[in-house]
Amino acid sequence: MPFDELKIGSVSLHPARVLAPMAGITDTVFRRVIRSLGGCGLIMTEFVSSEGLIRGSARSNRYLYYTEEEHPISAQLFGADPEHLAEAARTVQELGFDLVDLNLGCPAKKVVKCGGSGLLRDLPLLGRILARIRSAVSIPFTIKIRIGWDEDHIVAVPVAKMAEESGVDAIAIHGRTRVQGYSGHARWDVIAAVKANVRIPVIGNGDVMKPEDAAALYHQTQCDGVMIGRAAPSNPWIFQQMESYFRTGSYRQPSELERYHIIREYYGLLLESRTPAALGKMKQFASWFTHSVRNGAELRRNIQTAKTPQQALECVDCFFATATVESCPRLVATAPIAEQALSHR
Repeated sequence: MPFDELKIGSVSLHPARVLAPMAGITDTVFRRVIRSLGGCGLIMTEFVSSEGLIRGSARSNRYLYYTEEEHPISAQLFGADPEHLAEAARTVQELGFDLVDLNLGCPAKKVVKCGGSGLLRDLPLLGRILARIRSAVSIPFTIKIRIGWDEDHIVAVPVAKMAEESGVDAIAIHGRTRVQGYSGHARWDVIAAVKANVRIPVIGNGDVMKPEDAAALYHQTQCDGVMIGRAAPSNPWIFQQMESYFRTGSYRQPSELERYHIIREYYGLLLESRTPAALGKMKQFASWFTHSVRNGAELRRNIQTAKTPQQALECVDCFFATATVESCPRLVATAPIAEQALSHR
């Protein structure tokens, strides 16, 4: 079965399906919601500045908060100073994380200036960084990259080879360049090329919005794992849907009652954990999640006008109390997996 199991260094993933690190989204609350739904083998923190972590920044420390139920969990770092990144990686290991990851994919300008995908333009520096982090920690060390800076500078294969030689345990590849941002299509052919050129595990990322896409990614690249980013906030069930699809060839859409429970759980955890800017996170989640909810525009409007987190929670309770609850979730009928893979893209 695709993406069923993967070993990264000393850590075994069951299944080989990974929640991508996303700034402002993959905090401990969202990660726990994904864990509770099942089907996800590894979760990752928001990316953390190595400089901020060394300085003892409250924000960096907050990003690295996690609970025991989140294992296995990886902490993602970004930065450009080899020694500081090595020190930050040691801190991550001391905090009990199962893996440490280096961000080589973020396209944001402020991150590119001090790491992220900007390091793909300086491979000698990147080589020094990889060597220092690897020598600093004993836990599995992974990297997440873009395929290159732009279409004229596709460096995924040489970076993957360098990573393998440096002792990196696995590589995740977003099939877009930094210049693309999130536009256009992800180049799965580059992911396939990396898989053909290295022996370490390769995790594919980009344009996987539903289980059929994950199957197609596997068949077209033979990659070892799949990483889900933007699809997860709008459809937190995508991991368990993949599990069902790979086993049976079909999966179901959540009922209205299940949708209510998940948004209620997320909002409730935000209140319980006293998350800073909880109201902002509630509104952000609503903008993603409610596009899948019947009459979701009405719910979004109500939540966006809320003045307090408690008012936002009351909006959710009121909306679903008056909505018609589906008693039976809809089954998504699909073609055989192989047929889906051949017809994709």
